[in-house]
Amino acid sequence: MRTISATYRCSLFVLAFASLCSRTVSGDTELAPGVHLLPGRFVKGTQPDGNTVILRGSKGLVVVDTGRHPEHTQGVIDFARAAHLPVVAIVNSHWHLDHIGGNAMLRKAFPEVRVYASAAFADARKGFLASYRAQLEDMVQKTPDPAAQKPWLAEIALIDAGDALAPDEIVAASGERTLAGRRLRLQFEDHAVTAGDLWVLDKATRVLVAGDLVTLPVPFLDTACPERWRTALDRLAKTDFVWLVPGHGAPMHRAQLNVYRKAFDSLLKCAASSQPKSSCIDGWMRDAGPLLTGEDPTFVRSLLDYYVDNSLRGDASRRAALCRE
Repeated sequence: MRTISATYRCSLFVLAFASLCSRTVSGDTELAPGVHLLPGRFVKGTQPDGNTVILRGSKGLVVVDTGRHPEHTQGVIDFARAAHLPVVAIVNSHWHLDHIGGNAMLRKAFPEVRVYASAAFADARKGFLASYRAQLEDMVQKTPDPAAQKPWLAEIALIDAGDALAPDEIVAASGERTLAGRRLRLQFEDHAVTAGDLWVLDKATRVLVAGDLVTLPVPFLDTACPERWRTALDRLAKTDFVWLVPGHGAPMHRAQLNVYRKAFDSLLKCAASSQPKSSCIDGWMRDAGPLLTGEDPTFVRSLLDYYVDNSLRGDASRRAALCRE
């Protein structure tokens, strides 16, 4: 287990985390006393796992986001067993499958666990996830190769877990609460990355778990209201934190968050202008460049190409619906 001191200077950021993104979920990194990161994976050609943060409290463990694939979630279970502590609380930053998919496994392993999240999953089940499931079914029907079907069937099974992914307690307002004996601030963001997002600040160590309000190598805009996302980033920047753990990517100090915010803002402004798409993509590659060390530029550009066309310059009525009050 690596221990990362909060006194690392920003200039050491890339060196300190050069290998973190490729680490397997069997290991963990201690960001601060009692705060552990199990890094997710975002690899071209596979569905991602979001980052998981485990907080050790006097009464057990709090898990922020649970990943998607069983291998990732098993890392959480292995950690708990090695620590001889139960997982007593799960906080889901938002409803995307790569952040809630492990809820069912953890519920089986720790039947007393309580899940805290916004109410947005209920609507997602009837809307986005129902549509996604229908697409997966169609792909399975059209593809006779069992090997090709396997990941799609796994996604269908995950969606069909339904209530096992859902929260026990709805968080609809910001505030402080004690979970597993650990004092946390749960901040609710309305219609940012999804219809309801939570970010978590550990009061003792000032580790902030941002969920997909910060993602690398690009913002994942599929279900987002970009303008409100920008407002949420402003709120993150005003928070007193030492480490910020993004939904995808390596932990950041404040200087890295400021780089991300400026790149995000410039991307939105470019997409709203008459500049060619290539200029918007080039701008992100330049502005976010300090955060993209080790990323495949072709992959990053392909993601931006999709998001500019489909999210930032796509159907205006869809964008309005994602931003609705």
